[in-house]
Amino acid sequence: MEKAWGGRFQEATDKRVEKFTESISFDSRLADCDITGSQAHARMLAKVGLISEAERDQIVEELEKIRGEIQRGEMEFREDLEDIHMHIESRLTERLGDVGRKLHTGRSRNDQVSTDLKLYVREAIDHVDSLLLEVQRAFVEKAATDKEIVLPGYTHLQRAMPVLASHYWLAYCEKFERDRQRLADCRRRVNVSPLGAAALAGTSLPIDRQETAKLLGFGDVARNSLDVSSDRDFLAEFVFDLSLIAAHLSSWAEEWIIWFSTEFGFLKLPDAFTTGSSIMPQKRNPDVLELIRGKSARVMASVTQVMILLKGLPMAYNRDLQEDKIAMFDALDTVVACLELAAPLVRGAELQVERINEKLDDGFLDATALMEYLIKKGVPMRTGHGTVGKLVALCESRKCRLSDLSLEELREACELIDEDVSSVLGTRNANAALVSFGSGGAAPVNEQIAWWQSRML
Repeated sequence: MEKAWGGRFQEATDKRVEKFTESISFDSRLADCDITGSQAHARMLAKVGLISEAERDQIVEELEKIRGEIQRGEMEFREDLEDIHMHIESRLTERLGDVGRKLHTGRSRNDQVSTDLKLYVREAIDHVDSLLLEVQRAFVEKAATDKEIVLPGYTHLQRAMPVLASHYWLAYCEKFERDRQRLADCRRRVNVSPLGAAALAGTSLPIDRQETAKLLGFGDVARNSLDVSSDRDFLAEFVFDLSLIAAHLSSWAEEWIIWFSTEFGFLKLPDAFTTGSSIMPQKRNPDVLELIRGKSARVMASVTQVMILLKGLPMAYNRDLQEDKIAMFDALDTVVACLELAAPLVRGAELQVERINEKLDDGFLDATALMEYLIKKGVPMRTGHGTVGKLVALCESRKCRLSDLSLEELREACELIDEDVSSVLGTRNANAALVSFGSGGAAPVNEQIAWWQSRML
């Protein structure tokens, strides 16, 4: 079949070149967006008088039929037709002849693919956002259920200060909220129409770019046709946003993998989300979490792939940009697959309260609370820090806890210590003492649970 661009060529394209340059093997998933964009373009062409209303109706109706064929798997994809744009246009022309040949008036595949990509990314952002919201809801539900459970908080993977389990769960909500905010911000830049910029310089035809932008739900129209052809900032930004989501998922997975281990024993994962060993019959492995952690590497690598692809390109369209979709599709598919598993996994997991409580008072989790008790008594912070440090060293030598020391022993370290010191000693008392906004104590955590519950409606 004659190429859409073949008028000036005297030799047929080498089959090896067709195989090397095709993109239909991966850009076929843009079909729905391509048809939607083409229908809007046809309606605009009729409005400005470049095609008749009857021709518009024929094109729009036939494109809808082609959409159905593709959705039903009835269209044969061929390397010689290069990409999804030419497959759809070829089928349209087969059916409508010259009427079909009029569709590409006033546009190029350069602005066409940019439009398709923006429509696709816009839908993808909305889908990923809905999945993130579902994961947040799962964590908020757990926060409401587990708000009486005290956990050791860690820095450097060493016991640090006690927090409510709900505080842990809401920390993930915060991370995913920032992810949602980044996606929403990215969506603003995605939602700018490139259609009608044509190859690079626009067109002498009286097209109406504002009309197609309105029909496609874009909030604005790109102002420079030269920039449109080369712009993939929105795609790079989207892939970066996906990589941060993957990083947050990986961090969560890592923490839960540790908590699920026999050494910690903090967490029970549902059987449906764990696997066994082919040789060791006792094993329950957190494979889903491990793969979420592992697959994050693919998403992060896609950022480098896109950035290296873009860094050396001159202005306007270059065929290199065909490769951008491969990285974006893989990053998107990977993040979506992880998020689809995350919410049910969160809902199905259970804290092992008895195991947690067995060693809850280990690690001097009340040391900071004792130091702050001294500060309230008028002791300078650094002096109080040193005083409590010496008491911790004393306890380590005796293999006891701060709460095991007598009042006399405590007063030997600082004479300002009184009987009310018992209110901050012990892990649960130390947690109850936390009152600052956003902290891990009961009152501020309950406040945050209520705030998050109101946002999840």
